[in-house]
Amino acid sequence: MASPLGQKKMKQGRHVSAQKRARQDVKRRAHNNAAKSAMRTAVKNVRTAVSAKNKDNALTALKKASAVIASTASKGIIHKRTASRYISRLTLSVNAI
Repeated sequence: MASPLGQKKMKQGRHVSAQKRARQDVKRRAHNNAAKSAMRTAVKNVRTAVSAKNKDNALTALKKASAVIASTASKGIIHKRTASRYISRLTLSVNAI
């Protein structure tokens, strides 16, 4: 049963430590989802600039996106090789303009 805010019902354990862990998991999941969403938006901004053949906007968007991707990887939200692959492919697409 979902709450009015659209959140899933939190799983509860019997022990106090399990209840605290469940509360922390909800907060951490929300934080990770927000960071991943910000990363996807940054990647999308680069791709739209590349598809519009706008080199200046693509370069500025790439600089921002690579910083966001690297910080997402450093927090452990995505793997470091995945981040490297994203940055590499975006750079190739921007350089191809």
